[in-house]
Amino acid sequence: MTARPMNLPHVTIRGLSKSFAGVPLYTGFDLDLPRGEIVSIFGPNGCGKSTLMNMIAGLIPLDAGEILFDGKTLKQTDIGYVFQNYRDALFPWITAWDNIAYPLRRKGMKEPQVRERVDELVALFEIRFDLKRYPYELSGGQMQTVCIMRALAPRPEVMFLDEPFSALDFEMTLFIREKLQEAHLATGVTMVIVSHDLEDAVFLADHILLLTRRPTRIAEFVPFDMPRPRRPEAVSDERFVRVKAHTLDVFRREMKA
Repeated sequence: MTARPMNLPHVTIRGLSKSFAGVPLYTGFDLDLPRGEIVSIFGPNGCGKSTLMNMIAGLIPLDAGEILFDGKTLKQTDIGYVFQNYRDALFPWITAWDNIAYPLRRKGMKEPQVRERVDELVALFEIRFDLKRYPYELSGGQMQTVCIMRALAPRPEVMFLDEPFSALDFEMTLFIREKLQEAHLATGVTMVIVSHDLEDAVFLADHILLLTRRPTRIAEFVPFDMPRPRRPEAVSDERFVRVKAHTLDVFRREMKA
């Protein structure tokens, strides 16, 4: 693949190391995540895709190394996180609307500003269902939409998404793909997405981070500069087909390694 210039680094990872039960997963791992781009992480099962993202997001401690966001620590950085298991991620005792508003209220935002921000997200996502319902009254796709809206509510600098499409039907996958692109175009937020599905990994990404088997290294950082918004028919576009085929070749190579 022909490389293209990346945006300036937003997230800088140096010397990252992590072992489980004495078995190294990452050793001296270095990575730059470019500002304002969507990066998908893809690789063989067990290579530590979610572990890498969760270390960057501060959910799993590092054994060694340093992660900085524009030279700042995680505590100095606003992030958003969309968990894979959306059913457990939402607070069941408050409404969907209040779930979206929760991080804003926790930051001390006044109620008129909270309502204004939630209304912005309702308009962006073209919400047609009743946000005054509780999470357990919503469909899976509706719950995932609320999770994404909540993560975006405080205007994060970096947004992490762990398998955001894994439990969605095809119709909702198309909807969430569209809305994530619109949110990205509207905000310029840096996004990191872990995926086990190659098509999902390629579809949204500006770069696909392909990982090796453990001990995990970078197999390739594949650029994909197809313009947005990318519509469902983009999967048959020659550019998409070419990049997907290349990432599949790298994946197969690593599987055999």
